[in-house]
Amino acid sequence: MKKHTVILLIIPLLLSSCENWLLEPSPGLTELKDFYTVGQTAIQNVNAAYVPLAWEYNYTYFPEWFIGDVVSDDALKGGQSIGDMADVYDMENFKTNTNNGYLLDFYRAQWQGIARCNLPLQEIPKMETDSVMDVRMQNRLIGELKFLRAMYYFRLVRVFGGVPKVETIIESSKDWQQERASAKDIYNLIISDLEDANLKLWKKSEYPLEDLGRATKGAAQAMLLKVNLYTQNFSAAKSWGDSIINSGEYSLLTNYADNFTLEGENGPESVFEIQYMEDPMSDYGGSGGIGGGGFTRGTYTVILTRSRSSKLGGGWGFNKPTQNLYDEYEVGDIRRDETILNPSDNQIETPAQEIYLGSRYLNKKYALLNDDGSYYKLTHATRGPINNKVIRYADVLLMYAEACIETNNLAKGAEALEQVRARARGANPSILPAFPYGNYSNNLDDLRKAVRHERRVELAMEGHRWFDLCRWGIAKETMDAYKATESAEAQAEMAPFIKGVHELFPIPSQEMDLNKMEQNPGYN
Repeated sequence: MKKHTVILLIIPLLLSSCENWLLEPSPGLTELKDFYTVGQTAIQNVNAAYVPLAWEYNYTYFPEWFIGDVVSDDALKGGQSIGDMADVYDMENFKTNTNNGYLLDFYRAQWQGIARCNLPLQEIPKMETDSVMDVRMQNRLIGELKFLRAMYYFRLVRVFGGVPKVETIIESSKDWQQERASAKDIYNLIISDLEDANLKLWKKSEYPLEDLGRATKGAAQAMLLKVNLYTQNFSAAKSWGDSIINSGEYSLLTNYADNFTLEGENGPESVFEIQYMEDPMSDYGGSGGIGGGGFTRGTYTVILTRSRSSKLGGGWGFNKPTQNLYDEYEVGDIRRDETILNPSDNQIETPAQEIYLGSRYLNKKYALLNDDGSYYKLTHATRGPINNKVIRYADVLLMYAEACIETNNLAKGAEALEQVRARARGANPSILPAFPYGNYSNNLDDLRKAVRHERRVELAMEGHRWFDLCRWGIAKETMDAYKATESAEAQAEMAPFIKGVHELFPIPSQEMDLNKMEQNPGYN
């Protein structure tokens, strides 16, 4: 599939003065009313609003999976040693402080995205239509921006809780200080934006091939399903699940592993992906400014998660699956070996660097392996072309199953669960029996447990696990139980999990200095 090229735009904003002689426009500057005159400008602005979703590097590396996987029971940080990516080491072991560099870069990247949405959301509705942007296209572009703003706020609220609610551009330093809104207010904004996006966006099948990867009506509905699960409005979640499932726009790929190939990108199972592509350039070791995070169009995730051994490809060895995750898979489940790579002794070049706190496992999903098991050769040593699968249809089915269970539609929940398990059987119908199975009985509590198990094994190493544990309210008991299963050396690094504190991370201290806000409980 082709991927749309994202264009970064810098729009000069004019500062006014009360002196009349300063009110004359300066030569070489473009006013907003002169800039937003043609449809192509609107499209380019929307393209630019997608870019911060793809940022993974500024002063440090900050892919979201460092939280979603590594902080959970699914993965250890990895790397060369416990001091490699020390900020993430602190996060996974619940020792985070307010000057954490990862959190600062992650926080600021989302605000860059919100700012890139707010300006065109203000200006595009005022524009005249033309041959490039008719009314239907104009509405779609507004819908894309609403979806993206919701996505940026969603990334913030589930990591930090409530944050300032900024829906307009900030043109003056006097408006810089913004009160911190509650998490409830932020979720209400997210839902409002997504509901408006759903009305304006097109179905996936209505986009030309070169525009696959843009936000769609199905993506908005899937996010509404997800966000309503987070706010425990299960009836609304089920309704949005019905909408996307009944649309007929999506289906599971026959082969599970195809989701994590270049050929499988933007396919029938794809609901929303962050788009990456081959690029021989890199910003590694570059400017150190947040703009550097979007300088190239490849992902760091590939090199970050590959084996450190030169025999396997010479990566950096982060995001290492745990034995606890490995043991979660049922006997014969094909997804385990498509998710977790267990290198042989001959493939490990330097055990002290490859085996991290007892784990030798590697994340296989985003490592880009060829059919013969070798690593795909990257155009640039640090950047890979594979997309980040933010929402797959399997995720939709499991979220829908959850919504059905919580609204006492148990048969529908079991049916959605079975669709996902059926694909995981591959060619062997004797494995992975339909619910109820194993120790699970045919009741609400056990069906809930079965769906939670299925989310873990189906979506493992895709950045979902930590956020699932927190929204289910079971982070402490799960992490305490996981700690007891870990190696002695891993246990020695872990601080106690404090319920009511460690479900969120602190607002970065540099941001607190700029905008005085109340800090999250338990952080100074």
